[in-house]
Amino acid sequence: MPELPEVEALALDLRGRLDGRAIVKVHVAAISALKTFDPPLTALEGALVDDVTRHGKFLDVHTSAAHLVLHLARAGWVRWRDEVPTLPPKPSTKSTLAVRVVLDDGSGLDITEAGTRKSLAMYLVHDPHDVPGIASLGPDPLTDDFTVETLREILTREGRKQIKGVLRHQGTIAGIGNAYSDELLHAARMSPFKPAGSLTDEELGTLYAAIRDVLGDAVARSRGLAASELKGEKKSHLAVHGRTGQPCPVCGDTVREVSFADSSLQYCPTCQTGGKPLADRRLSKLLK
Repeated sequence: MPELPEVEALALDLRGRLDGRAIVKVHVAAISALKTFDPPLTALEGALVDDVTRHGKFLDVHTSAAHLVLHLARAGWVRWRDEVPTLPPKPSTKSTLAVRVVLDDGSGLDITEAGTRKSLAMYLVHDPHDVPGIASLGPDPLTDDFTVETLREILTREGRKQIKGVLRHQGTIAGIGNAYSDELLHAARMSPFKPAGSLTDEELGTLYAAIRDVLGDAVARSRGLAASELKGEKKSHLAVHGRTGQPCPVCGDTVREVSFADSSLQYCPTCQTGGKPLADRRLSKLLK
């Protein structure tokens, strides 16, 4: 799933490509992707692109007519095309194409979604805060007003909830997903199951530094990369996420996994849990 660093880099890449371009047409190949009806998509025809920004994991294409907002969900992506086909795409359950944006010079964007679980969402709104997911976002962890005290207040409020889940919840902190919550907890040498409200002052400072450093470094590495390069860049710099069974790059211990119904987390026992493996709930159920 694209998270804050990739969406930030996508916004930067698209800002350069779309600046001053006019939208000719928006074709919806996956009807389920379009979540709004007023204003209609035809309102974008002839609209100039003014800017491309980010709200958490939402991508926001500002135009002279309205905001075209995208949430790429788990398997969505934006692909630049120097030349788009002249014929509009046909709706198909077999195609990964969800939306195509055609620009005035014949180039455009293909918004795609792999897999059968279709969660990609597109909104056309006059104000991005009309999108429910944006209206309910927590603070952005890379802004100047996200301080140690802001993090302290959040964790104190969340109490006994596991720190991994707190970091991932978009209404609590915007932009951190499954991958980067694994990464920054590894950097902070902290168990993903640690209660959010139990951190000492020292642990709080360490976690705050990890959030700013891990996300900030990922944004810096991604800045200037084309959309086609971002997935590879992210994967090549992950320390634990998606690396089950491989050696931890810090201590050499084997990276472990805990599986859930629809996701999993990865961690290093030596770095994060005092050498003790965490219980894998899915495996425990199979053994009963």
